Amino acid sequence: MATTNDLKNGMVLNLDGQLWSVVNFQHVKPGKGGAFVRTTLKHVLSGKVVDKTFNAGTKVDTATVDRRQMTYLYNDGTDYVFMDGETYDQINLPAETVGDGANYLLENTEVQVAMHEGTPLYVELPTTVELVIEHTDPGLQGDRSTGGTKPARLETGAEIQVPLFVSSGEKVKVDTRDGRYLGRA
Repeated sequence: MATTNDLKNGMVLNLDGQLWSVVNFQHVKPGKGGAFVRTTLKHVLSGKVVDKTFNAGTKVDTATVDRRQMTYLYNDGTDYVFMDGETYDQINLPAETVGDGANYLLENTEVQVAMHEGTPLYVELPTTVELVIEHTDPGLQGDRSTGGTKPARLETGAEIQVPLFVSSGEKVKVDTRDGRYLGRA
């Protein structure tokens, strides 16, 4: 148990049996009346974002989220298999838990798996990954001056937009949060 005065970004709260992560919070002391805390909360499993206001000093139930360093091993069709680096235990996570991060997962990628009471909640990938472009159309000579982009398929099967000068077989850096091209590797 903690009070609303103890809130921090990234803290996970247990509200009405559901887990919510604090995205943003602000202590407000109006001229009249008591102080309150305005928060933006994100549902850990669904990703839904809501705004919630608490009176200052109100007790809130915090959830213990254990983040473990794990290595992605392989996809067995429906599940993604990860191995704990310390205990060498293997766990299978469904595609819903891995989410869009599956587009940037290569074998032996180190990730953080968030667990709550033994239940995997979500997978945190590194901010950037280096992937090889499997296929993209060649850029035309006159197109280089426009600064445009073209679609490219990565070795993981994901589609991203890359500058016209990038060709197939090159290794590029990709932002895993939004799938943005960051540069050549």
